[in-house]
Amino acid sequence: MTILDFLGGAAGTWRATSVLKDPMNNLDEKSDSTMLVSSVLGGRFMRLDYVWSYQGKPQEGSLLVGLESKAEKASACWVDTWHMGHAMMLLTGPAAPGRELSLLGSYAAPPGPDWGWRIRIEPKEDELSFMMFNIWPEGREDLAVEAIYRR
Repeated sequence: MTILDFLGGAAGTWRATSVLKDPMNNLDEKSDSTMLVSSVLGGRFMRLDYVWSYQGKPQEGSLLVGLESKAEKASACWVDTWHMGHAMMLLTGPAAPGRELSLLGSYAAPPGPDWGWRIRIEPKEDELSFMMFNIWPEGREDLAVEAIYRR
């Protein structure tokens, strides 16, 4: 089974407490979050749409995930209101069999080098783990967002 099969089985609405490791003040910013997992184009893609809040202001994001089975590669496009503004991030990762998906992208951080960004998704029967990591130019990864969604 592929990650798309597992995400297809996770279609529907999920709820979590989202924890943002706030880079502005080094504190955890917690908020209620809802995620809708849905199939796109007859299951060729899966979309994860989520809402949360930052300091009481509503935020939302969307991740569209697909697999290139011949290339054994997963790809995704991520947009959100807090991290990305009006830009889209393209991410890729191995399409290994199983439940876990780890996608890697990058973003500009002028005047320095680009930083990496990892999105990790792991659906299970009763929960959906959704984590995001900042990757420093020298390779260190820091947890940026964590939400364990439940039905």
